[in-house]
Amino acid sequence: MEPLYLQGTDESPTVILDKLAGKFEFSGKSMPEDVKAYYQPILEWLNQYAENPNPDTVVNFKMEYFNSASAKQIMDVLSIFEKISQAGNKVLIRWHYMTDDEDMEDAGASYQGIVDVPIELIAY
Repeated sequence: MEPLYLQGTDESPTVILDKLAGKFEFSGKSMPEDVKAYYQPILEWLNQYAENPNPDTVVNFKMEYFNSASAKQIMDVLSIFEKISQAGNKVLIRWHYMTDDEDMEDAGASYQGIVDVPIELIAY
């Protein structure tokens, strides 16, 4: 499976999805003009990954900001990881946020209550 690497911009996150290296990361800001078009290849890659995932998957979210349209797409991303977990694979989401960023902390806590995947909140 080919890795997916999207270089972040001022409006879109850096995304690293690399099955072989076991590296799964979303970082930066997410407010692309066409959110669905931006996230479509990500969701397609993850759905393909879900068919034959690694036994252990650790996903790092290091988001500085995301808008409400991106929040829905992030939920879709987390839902795929939830399916992977429900299929008997170990999945851990690490939600990193700056100590004084209550919005990002709250977002991680909200996702904790919605998806059935362990989400570890990590302040830095």
